[in-house]
Amino acid sequence: MIKERKTIPYGRQEITEEDVRAVVETLQSDFLTQGPKIAEFEKRFAGYTGAKYAVAVSNGTAALHLAGLALNVQPGDKVITSPNTFAASANGFRYCGADIQFVDIDPDTYNLDFQKVKLLLEAHPKGTFRGIVAVDFAGYPVDLEKFKSLADEYGLFLVEDACHAPGGYFINSKKQQVSCGSGEYADLSVFSFHPVKHIAAGEGGMLTTNSLSLYEKLMRMRTHGITKSLEILRENHGGWYYEMQELGYNYRITDIQATLGMSQLERAEVGLSKRKEIAKRYDEAFSVGKIKTPCVAGEVSHAYHLYVIQTKDRKGLYDYLRTHQIFAQVHYIPVHLMPYYRNLGWKKGDCPVAEEYYEYCLSLPMYPTLTTEEQDFVIEKVLEFLSA
Repeated sequence: MIKERKTIPYGRQEITEEDVRAVVETLQSDFLTQGPKIAEFEKRFAGYTGAKYAVAVSNGTAALHLAGLALNVQPGDKVITSPNTFAASANGFRYCGADIQFVDIDPDTYNLDFQKVKLLLEAHPKGTFRGIVAVDFAGYPVDLEKFKSLADEYGLFLVEDACHAPGGYFINSKKQQVSCGSGEYADLSVFSFHPVKHIAAGEGGMLTTNSLSLYEKLMRMRTHGITKSLEILRENHGGWYYEMQELGYNYRITDIQATLGMSQLERAEVGLSKRKEIAKRYDEAFSVGKIKTPCVAGEVSHAYHLYVIQTKDRKGLYDYLRTHQIFAQVHYIPVHLMPYYRNLGWKKGDCPVAEEYYEYCLSLPMYPTLTTEEQDFVIEKVLEFLSA
C-alpha cells in the first residue's frame, strides 16, 4: 500500500539527467533550430525502425497532414481510417480536403477491421477510394501485409499511423519480423513525440518511408515548399539562392527537440521492456473477474503505449479511481461521433463495434517509471471497486 496519496496519471514522461545534459549542450551550441541535430535524429530514428528515410516535423498531426500532401490527396478523395483513434488520424487527411470513410474496428485488437475494409472495397467500383490509414491502436501493430495486398489490388496508398507503436512489430506470412515504421508495406508511417509517448520530445513527429520521391517531397513541404537542391532549381543566382516551388508549411522541428528525442531514443528498448513487464502484471492480476484485458497474440509484439481494459461500469470505476488519485483515461471517443464529423453525415450506429468498445474502455496507468508499488495500488483499487 502506498503510504501517501500520490497522483498516478495514465501516462507520464521521464526526463533523466542525461536528457537534461544533452539539451543544455544544444542550447549552448550554435544552433537551436534547423541545425545538425535534426538530421542526426532522423538518421538514428530511421535506423531504429529499419526504414530508409525519416523526416522530423513539429508534431504527429503535422506528420499526418504532410503524409496527405506528399501522397497528393485532393478534395473529394475518399480515405479510409479507424474511428478508434485520436482525431488527428482523420484530420490530417481532412486538411487536404479528403472525405473520411470510417470503417469499424476488430473486437479483439481494436484496430481497423480488415474484413470490413475488404467488404467495403468490394462493394464499390475500383477508383472509389484513394487510400487507407491504418492505426496501431494502443501499440498493437496492424498486419500491414494484408492491408498492402488490398491496397495494391485496389490502387490505394497505405499509411501507417504508428504514433502508439515505436518498437512494436508483427510477423508476416514469411515468418519475418516487420517493425512498425519500417516501410516494408506502408508508403508512409507517422510517429509522435508527445510527452506521454514512448519517445518524449515535448512535441514533435516523424515520418518514415522507403520511397526517395516521397522523402524528397516531405523535406520540401515541411519548409514552405522551398528547395536549394541544385538538381531541381529552375534558376541559380548564387550560393544564397533558393526557390519556393510549391505551397508548403512551416512544420519544422527544432534542434532542441531533436536532441531530447535522440536522448530518449537511446533508452527506447529499455522503456518498451518495462511497458511489457507492467502489462504482464496487469494481465496476471486481472486474469479472472469482470475485466477484459488487451488482446495478446503470438504474431505481434505489442508496444503498450496504452493498457486498455473493458469493464461494465466504466464510469463508476473511472470516478472511483480518481478519488484515490489514480487518473485513468478513456481512449477514445469514436471520431465519427465528434460533432464535426456528425455534421458531415456520420451518426451513431455507423461503427457499432467501436461504439460498444467506447462504452466500456478505460486506460490504466502505463509508463516505464510506474513503480511496482504504484501498480499494486492501481490493481488493488480496481479489484476493490469490482468486488464492491
